[in-house]
Amino acid sequence: MKIPFWAKIIFGILICNAVGLAASTVTLPAISSWYTDLNKPFFNPPNWLFGPVWTVLYILMGIAMAGIWQVGFSNPKIKPALTFFGLQLFLNGLWSFLFFGLKSPLIAFIEINLLLVLIIVTFKKFREIKTWTGWLLAPYILWVSFAAILNLAIVALN
Repeated sequence: MKIPFWAKIIFGILICNAVGLAASTVTLPAISSWYTDLNKPFFNPPNWLFGPVWTVLYILMGIAMAGIWQVGFSNPKIKPALTFFGLQLFLNGLWSFLFFGLKSPLIAFIEINLLLVLIIVTFKKFREIKTWTGWLLAPYILWVSFAAILNLAIVALN
């Protein structure tokens, strides 16, 4: 049975947003408690901005994943590309558990750098298969780069 592309898109979006939902279980309680007491840099965005930004990024990621999946597993580049996608998605969710759950900005900073490397590798692998799928990850790279700088600033200020 061939899965229609629209179903792959929905599945991809749901998987990515499920990671965000899981991460929010530790993020949301900490935002109104522990996180408020941290010293933050002047460029720290308002808390309300993170939810909409991550939702859009997860949608773009899910569409990109579906685009790669649509090519089919007979292509030898698909499994490695989706493996890197899965690894970076896991690290994406893990970051919240390290930063907000363990309340460890330093460990989270180390981890977000590994996350960024895996996102870049995924971007390159996706782009080699279908150019547009890689470019859908570009805003994600930019946001995680910003988040890494923000994370470092929080480490430095606390």
